[in-house]
Amino acid sequence: MTLLYRSTRDPQGKTYTASQAVLQGLSPDGGLFVPTEIPKLDFELADLSKFSYQELALHILQAFFTDYTTAELEACVTAAYSTNFTDPAITPLSYQAGNAYLELFHGPTIAFKDLALQLLPHLMTTAAQKNQHDQDIVILTATSGDTGKAAMAGFADVAGTKIIVFYPRDGVSSVQEKQMLTQTGENTYVVGINGNFDHAQTKVKELFNNQILAQDLAAHHLAFSSANSINIGRLFPQIIYYFAAYGQLLRDGKITLGQKINFSVPTGNFGDILAGYFAKKLGLPIKKLICASNKNKVLTDFFNSGRYDRQRPFYVTSSPSMDILVSSNLERLLFYITGEDATKTAALMDQLSQVGHYQLDFEVFQNLGDFAAGFADEVQTATEIKRVATLDDYILDPHTAVASAVAKNYQKASGDLSPMVIVSTASPYKFPQAVLEALETDSQHAEGLEAVTELQAKLQTPLPPTVATLFEAPIRHHLTCDPQDMEEMVRQILKVN
Repeated sequence: MTLLYRSTRDPQGKTYTASQAVLQGLSPDGGLFVPTEIPKLDFELADLSKFSYQELALHILQAFFTDYTTAELEACVTAAYSTNFTDPAITPLSYQAGNAYLELFHGPTIAFKDLALQLLPHLMTTAAQKNQHDQDIVILTATSGDTGKAAMAGFADVAGTKIIVFYPRDGVSSVQEKQMLTQTGENTYVVGINGNFDHAQTKVKELFNNQILAQDLAAHHLAFSSANSINIGRLFPQIIYYFAAYGQLLRDGKITLGQKINFSVPTGNFGDILAGYFAKKLGLPIKKLICASNKNKVLTDFFNSGRYDRQRPFYVTSSPSMDILVSSNLERLLFYITGEDATKTAALMDQLSQVGHYQLDFEVFQNLGDFAAGFADEVQTATEIKRVATLDDYILDPHTAVASAVAKNYQKASGDLSPMVIVSTASPYKFPQAVLEALETDSQHAEGLEAVTELQAKLQTPLPPTVATLFEAPIRHHLTCDPQDMEEMVRQILKVN
């Protein structure tokens, strides 16, 4: 069976193949690509305990990328998940403080984005060949901290591609920033903007929909695509680790076959937790997906009231990858909870764009039962880092701590003691200053690489290679601009006038 894709905003339901959707990234009408139906997997739940990560990846990718051959997908999987990950399980579980922490930070940039962005360049270059795409692909993306480095690491020096990353200059950790600014690759470009992530993301979407710019790019044999989780090549590979976690729980005797479990997911742009939603739709026994937010709690308010309101203060927090007020992937969830109504989905997104908020009808709001939601402020996040460290000598990064704190609060409020998996999205070495301050050490004022050194002295673990190289790596990228000047910056970089 060939699985096709359509836009969340197109009432006519025009269809695209998986490889066409991967290449385009964003639908021409501004909507996001979704499958025309939920595919059926070719394995049983009991098989999960026997699969390697690579075997599981192939089974799940075959369900979603049906116009790729098995040989093509095998090549993509082999290239993506090999010695570039430091743990043979790729996404191991660690049992701490009464929960299971799904460690997604064993890839080359020590953040969960690696699980998809080590794969996406191979999916994309294969798609270009399949579709006789004779233009160079320009990956245009906004990052709240992790996507930028992981995308550049994946696409660096990949033939036929260029990548331009915009990030908020004052909205990422010092380690995140230096990881980006030292990125090698003649096809990589990094631009700091004088604004927040939402400013960058909004402008990137405008650039994707700018038809004059698209024509100018085409005249130079260039075309935009995306590495954000709006791209199905980013989104659907993230489903794999939800199934992998269940398989590990089975192998370790922590659950019985068919037993329902909960996932608590630190959530900003809604891609990671949306992958969990698709995993549940595919048959994974998930009881609740717990949407964990930081002080920028727009998603918590949405799930608890049905009202999405981006008109609120924006906070810079210790968990910067979640400092987001417009969560792009939520549009896909809207499409499903409205009964796959593209007209209603488009109307809600237009309302958000034009007036800054929307309110779900009561009937639609009732369809959010797969989710629970909560938030942890800065004090609660730091308290959770210290609590888990004291209990089990296990150190959480601030994003994982948000998910852990929200999970604890959910269990207490609901009485739901189903097995809990905390999705651990980054290494503590990526946010050393915040971790040190939470642990209340004497190094509260350490910054940047000094904080890395002090955290290593406390953890007594080797530095991940991506962090160790930062001590000597030269700064290669120096570009900055205001959000309103992003189009001109893109034209200058690409030499398109």
